[in-house]
Amino acid sequence: MSIQSHLLELKRRHAAIEQELSRELAHPASDPVRVAELKRKKLVLKDQMTRIHGPSTVH
Repeated sequence: MSIQSHLLELKRRHAAIEQELSRELAHPASDPVRVAELKRKKLVLKDQMTRIHGPSTVH
């Protein structure tokens, strides 16, 4: 798997988790443990994408 295709797969998974998180938060009785788990998974994917793509510097 090329780096570019791996990065695209990570972005796809990140977006899918974001959608799942939005659906979970839309429920009046959302499960706080599930919300925390989804946020953690999103953060792990974001960290992986940053390591692959490199940190973006803002000056």
